[in-house]
Amino acid sequence: MTRTFEGNRLLVATHNRGKLDEIADLLKDYNVSVVGAAEMNLPEPDETGTTFLENARIKAHAAAKATGLPALSDDSGLEIDALDGAPGVHTADWAETETGRDFQMAMERANNAIRETGAPPPWTGRFCCTLVLAWPDGHDEVFPGTMDGQLVWPGRGDQGHGYDPVFQPDGYDLTFGEMDRWEKNRISHRADAFKKLVAGCFA
Repeated sequence: MTRTFEGNRLLVATHNRGKLDEIADLLKDYNVSVVGAAEMNLPEPDETGTTFLENARIKAHAAAKATGLPALSDDSGLEIDALDGAPGVHTADWAETETGRDFQMAMERANNAIRETGAPPPWTGRFCCTLVLAWPDGHDEVFPGTMDGQLVWPGRGDQGHGYDPVFQPDGYDLTFGEMDRWEKNRISHRADAFKKLVAGCFA
């Protein structure tokens, strides 16, 4: 039996303003006040896990323990079948440079790696998201979500973030980078996980 969320304040364990706004919008019908980790001056814990679930748990439990509030975190990334699931949990790491994240470089790296395998298109893959809602007493609930699609090159569109310009979701002619932000949020891997979260803990 899933535990129901009964408070009116939820800490979202992210320092990413875009992600915070997205989550606040998804929860707007449930009378929940959403606060981000940056507003609570929380440090970002080291994500030492080898799976999306492990990393999401690290972030959620650290935030819940530090604040005494229920905390929601997500860990997400891109799995490319031709690369045996890479970059996976290292999706953001592929963009790291000495001066910050460069996702154009990361997309080029992914494209080059795919071509080195000799795999013919379509280059299938998926965005994955694992949401963890943790309580200060150590209990948590887990909700995974996915969005299948294919990698395209060159990238198209300047909406969204990360690898969105090179990911075309199944059933659509547009990449995530060409979609309106809120349309993408409605169908994304995070939306899939959120539907399960809401049904399990907020309905």
